[in-house]
Amino acid sequence: MRDTVTVTLLLSALCLLPAADTAFARETIGVVRTASGAATVTRGENTLPAAPGLKIMVGDTLGTGRDGSLGVILRDDSSLSIGPESRLVLRSFLFSPSEGKFGLVARITRGTMAYLSGMIGKLAPEKARFETPTSTIGIRGTRFAVKVEESSAR
Repeated sequence: MRDTVTVTLLLSALCLLPAADTAFARETIGVVRTASGAATVTRGENTLPAAPGLKIMVGDTLGTGRDGSLGVILRDDSSLSIGPESRLVLRSFLFSPSEGKFGLVARITRGTMAYLSGMIGKLAPEKARFETPTSTIGIRGTRFAVKVEESSAR
């Protein structure tokens, strides 16, 4: 009987591990500071209207329409400003200064974006990367702007 209880407790604990991993992976990495016009945050199957205070998580897609703009502050105090008709995915973010762990990867597939680096850009600039359909931008300074145009069919 005692072994059965022990086995049941162990199996219950193992069932909770995937839930813990999911919760960790979905931690807040930033917040929407400003939003105007058509601006959304897509998380999985859900598209949320972007509004100041909305929490941003790894995997979120930030999108704007013809009249939209979006300002986001990440946990390391990085600032992202996204212009009209833009789409940016926050692919990964790691900010744990006490452990010396840093990382930021974002992919912009269209539109405009300006970046002002926070602590990751200052402490580990080689760990920050922005991808476009045709290039990769590494951080070697504190700010940059990029415009990604849709490719025309030839």
